[in-house]
Formats: sequence, structure tokens, C-alpha cells
Amino acid sequence: MKSICILRLSAIGDVTHVIPVVLSLQEQIPGVTITWVIGKIEAKLIGDLPGVEFIVFDKKSGRKGYAELRQKLKGRRFDALLHMQVAFRANLASACIPARLRVGYDRARSKDLHSLFINRRIKPAPEQHVRDCLASFLEPLGLEPAPPRWQIPLSDEDNAFAAEQLASDRRNLVISPCASHALRNWPAERYAQLADHAVQKHGMKVILVGSPAPFENAYCAAIEAAMKEEAHNICGKDTLKQLTALLARADLVVAPDTGPAHIASAVGTDVLGLFAASNPYRSGPYNSLEWCVNRYPEALQKFTGKSVEQARWGAKAEFEGAMELITMADATAMLDRWVEAHPAPKTTTAPRAD
Repeated sequence: MKSICILRLSAIGDVTHVIPVVLSLQEQIPGVTITWVIGKIEAKLIGDLPGVEFIVFDKKSGRKGYAELRQKLKGRRFDALLHMQVAFRANLASACIPARLRVGYDRARSKDLHSLFINRRIKPAPEQHVRDCLASFLEPLGLEPAPPRWQIPLSDEDNAFAAEQLASDRRNLVISPCASHALRNWPAERYAQLADHAVQKHGMKVILVGSPAPFENAYCAAIEAAMKEEAHNICGKDTLKQLTALLARADLVVAPDTGPAHIASAVGTDVLGLFAASNPYRSGPYNSLEWCVNRYPEALQKFTGKSVEQARWGAKAEFEGAMELITMADATAMLDRWVEAHPAPKTTTAPRAD
């Protein structure tokens, strides 16, 4: 097997989980040629991963995007396609990728006609974290599943930006409050109360981050306005690479089910995850599940009448009021427990290793 194409367009968290697959392929098949068809925003985070050819596919460009993808791959044929996304547009994009073996999801996780675009499946796994699911795409190729190992290239400029935002004499708490779905967001006033607790009890510096989207800017501004203590609000002022460098140097990140939580986990920083609308054991920060506040079982029972065992694995509890089930006592107790387990802050004088 000499050439492999990966199709995973989005989202940031899921794309982060594909990095171990790339690293494992390079290790298990030395000299393999890897092409990754990826989304435009996601390419800004990992589009310089060593040894990988990236082809950016803009899923918003309609027919033009499919035509351009087909043209870029004209005359090529891969030994295998790892078709890691079941959304209908991704399934259509996969039709533009010529490959002998086409590995996709098992029947239970297939949807949007996914089965028509593959000829080999990963093994069924009833209760599996997304990262482990993506890691298993190597098994139908006769390879070992990818171990949880990450690498995100960062420049000196990225690390310098991060260093400028961080305190060197106390712990740094980064709050990334916004998920891609509003119903996964914790109330802004509760973030403010948690941030005040972090400053007043633990002497932390609080840094607010988010994308330039108007909603996220407004959310971070609302948190800052509701705080009694001071926060360093850089929402919309950093790139994905600069954010990654910042998360790598931070002591702790607070976030709901959102991409930056997975980036932080990938670069070795603990995440205090806030989960009620989704199941952390499926989509939580992989290396920080012990630090997640988990009110998903209560939310699922309250809004659907089902237990975790009765519901479909991966079922959402994205309902108005679900995230409010996470109390301030839940969050402050988890923060206090984390601080007790980590008596010394990270040093911020040197960049973190990949």
C-alpha cells in the first residue's frame, strides 16, 4: 500500500482526532504517500502537517467545489480511501476520489447513503469515543489502530504570541465558552462566576478566547462584563495556530463540547469540560475525561425520558435548559479538585513540545 487518501472535512475537534491516524500511517507504512481532503478552516490548523498533501475542499462552493476536487485528482488512483465523514456532502466528495479500497463506517454509524460510497467497513463498536473510532480506520487495511499521539506544528511567532498573553507568575486559566451549537453553551453569567472563583480563590489569570464570529465576541464580552474580577479578553484576536500555542502553554482550559477543548487535550493541557448536551465519553476531551463535569445522564433523562443505556450511543440532549443542569457548585468543585491535584503552575518561559 503506497498511497492513501483521507477524507475528513470538519469539524475542528474531529480533524484533530485524525492527526494520530496520519502519524500512525507514517510509522506503520514508511514512505506512504498521504493525501488529505480537508475543509478550509480546518486546513488553517493542521495544513502544514509534515509529509501530507492537503487538498482544501470548500463545502459551501456547491457544484464548483466538486468539479475542482475531481480536476485536482484527475489521473490519480489511491490504494485506499479512509472515508471518515458520513455527511451527505462528504459522501458526494468521496465520489470524486478514485480508490481501490474505500473504508467507511459500520452500518450502525452510516447515514446519508454512506454505504453506497464504500466497500469496506470498520468494526462495530457500540460505545466508543470518536477518537478511538477514527483510530480504528486503519484496521481494515491490516494495520494496528492509531494510538493517541498528536503533533500540531507551531511557529516561533505563534509561541511568542501565546507568551505575550500569559502570566509567568501564576496559573493561567483559558476559557473557550462557545460551541458550534448554541445549546451546548453554558450561561455567560456562570462562566463569569467561575472565572471570579478562579481569580479570588486560586489567584489565576483568566483569558477569554473565541472566534471572530459576532455571537462569540458578544458572549465573551458578556462574561467579561458580568465578572467582578478582571479578565484578559482576546476573543477574535488570534489565529487557530496562535490559539493552539496558547492552549499548549495554559495550565487549564474550561470549555463545553467544542473544538478548542480537543486541541487543548491534543497538546497536553487539561480541560475542565462542561457536558450536559452531549456525552463526554463519546465526544469529550480525550485525555481529560476525569476533569469533565458530566450532567448528560440527567439531561437525557429529563428531556427524552431515556437513560444513557436506553438511548442511542451518541444521542444528543441539545435542549433549552440542558446546560443549566451544570451548577456553579459542580464547576467550582471540579476546579478546586484540579488545583489540589496540580499544586504547581506550568512554566510559561519556553514553548511546549509537540
